[in-house]
Amino acid sequence: QVQLVESGGGLVQPGGSLRLSCAASINIFSIYHMGWFRQAPGKPREKVATLTSGGTTNYVDFVKGRFTISRDNAKKTVYLEMNNLKPEDTAVYFCNAYYGPLAHDYWGQGTQVTVSS
Repeated sequence: QVQLVESGGGLVQPGGSLRLSCAASINIFSIYHMGWFRQAPGKPREKVATLTSGGTTNYVDFVKGRFTISRDNAKKTVYLEMNNLKPEDTAVYFCNAYYGPLAHDYWGQGTQVTVSS
């Protein structure tokens, strides 16, 4: 069992920045794909960014150039650096760890990000 704990959310003005953190209970980054997802009220959960076990990153179009996913293996932590935030980025952000061969799919509890003036 893997526990994921997100932190770093909060209220920020449009154009501002936040860095989300996702701390894993054990070091899984060498085999698990990590991802950040978000869910706004009344909308389905959507993928934001992924980081494969091999280090490849992928971003959805609406965050390209603004968000960066990264990891620190020693700290067992994945980050989502968010810049130039927009009101439409307001959502609960979730960390995900996925390992396909065993169908392991773990989620954190989420952290609220609110972009408003």
